[in-house]
Amino acid sequence: MLYSGIGWSGDGFTVDVIDEHGERRRPARLFGPRDTQELIGYLREFADPPFAVIDSTNGVLDGRLMAAGLTVYRADPQLLGARPDFGSVPAGEIAAAARRARPEPTRLQRDRGTQTGREDDLDAFARSSQPAWEQWAARGTCVSRGSGERPEVSLTFDDGPQPPYTGQVLDVLARYGVKATFFCTGMFAKAYPEYLARMREEGHGVANHTWSHPMLFELTRTQLAEQLERTNEVIAEATGGPAPTLFRPPYGSRSPEVLEQLAESGMTTVLWDVAPDDWQMPGADTIADRVVREAGPGSIVLLHDSGGDRSQTVASLAPAIEGLLERGLTFVPVEEQLAAPALTGQGR
Repeated sequence: MLYSGIGWSGDGFTVDVIDEHGERRRPARLFGPRDTQELIGYLREFADPPFAVIDSTNGVLDGRLMAAGLTVYRADPQLLGARPDFGSVPAGEIAAAARRARPEPTRLQRDRGTQTGREDDLDAFARSSQPAWEQWAARGTCVSRGSGERPEVSLTFDDGPQPPYTGQVLDVLARYGVKATFFCTGMFAKAYPEYLARMREEGHGVANHTWSHPMLFELTRTQLAEQLERTNEVIAEATGGPAPTLFRPPYGSRSPEVLEQLAESGMTTVLWDVAPDDWQMPGADTIADRVVREAGPGSIVLLHDSGGDRSQTVASLAPAIEGLLERGLTFVPVEEQLAAPALTGQGR
């Protein structure tokens, strides 16, 4: 049995493979964030592909690995040592922790993603954060939809950019003249600045979705600040504009302390009121039908242009857009919805 620990840093992903005795099978190897297909190919070179083990601060890679047929596990903080302020613990430590763990780390499921087995935690933190959410919503720094006073909808796309899907999404939006908002991860914004430049050129909003897609309630204040600031820096550099002020927490993860830090940093936390769960790949028709049925004036729709196979999301866009247009709705970036005079701050 082989264990492949996958760590992350500002330079990409480091892969370290050990056997059941804890012996390293190959030297640790660094893959840039543009090289995820090469990383997958590297793991497949083994006669018996190793279990891929990520830590809970790495939510940008598991979908791609599982889409390629690899088995992926998540090592949670209690299995690992202290993390640096930016980056994961070393890949070798992640692999060793998975080898030693009894019971074994959580095996991720494709239709549940990195949050597999943590759904109850996410819900509990969301509930405990509701009073803080309402407090900050009253000040306009937490939103999940627009005011609804205008027949406008905002399409939003998380986790990218990722070829080929981000480009395909942009092509569909351009064909219909629709402006959207992209919540980008710093890891891939740095790797694919050309996509962010195109987003800005075509009138879309570009916002912050952390660097590595962690669960925010697990981070220290310094770790969260690093995720925010580094992502803002690469987005501003790629777009040639100011740093984003809109932020979407991965998984909608939050705590009262996280919401306070986000507000103090000048970021507006944006959730959603329509989530067709496109990342679970229920079928393009199902995704489109959910969007058309559930969206209304003021809605913020959560979709994804990265994180795995997003072909169904791409295929759902044209019928979803046409269905909403038939209902008399128009499309604006989230930024324009927030310019409306009144907002509702309902949480997830």
